[in-house]
Amino acid sequence: MTTDLPLTERPGHTCQCGHDAHELPTLDARTIPHALRHAAILGAVAGLRPGQAMGLIAPHNPLPLLDQIRDAHGDAVEISYLSEDPWTLKLARV
Repeated sequence: MTTDLPLTERPGHTCQCGHDAHELPTLDARTIPHALRHAAILGAVAGLRPGQAMGLIAPHNPLPLLDQIRDAHGDAVEISYLSEDPWTLKLARV
C-alpha cells in the first residue's frame, strides 16, 4: 500500500516559526563566551551561501575578527558597519 501525500513547495520561509525571512539574521556575539566567540562567528560566516548576509553585534570594534574573515574568505565576504553603539556589522557573501 502506498500513500501519496499532497506536498506543495512554497517559496520562501514557510515553517510558521514567526521569523520573518526578510529580516537580517543577527548574531549577538556579546552573549557568546569569549573562548568560543571567534570560532562561532567564523562558523556562521562560513555557512553563508552566495547572496546571503548576516548581522553581527560585537562588544567592541572587531578588527582582529575582520582580519580573520578576510584571511579565510578574501573578497567573497563584504563587510559593512551599521552602527557603533553597539558595534553592529553586516557580513554578506557575494
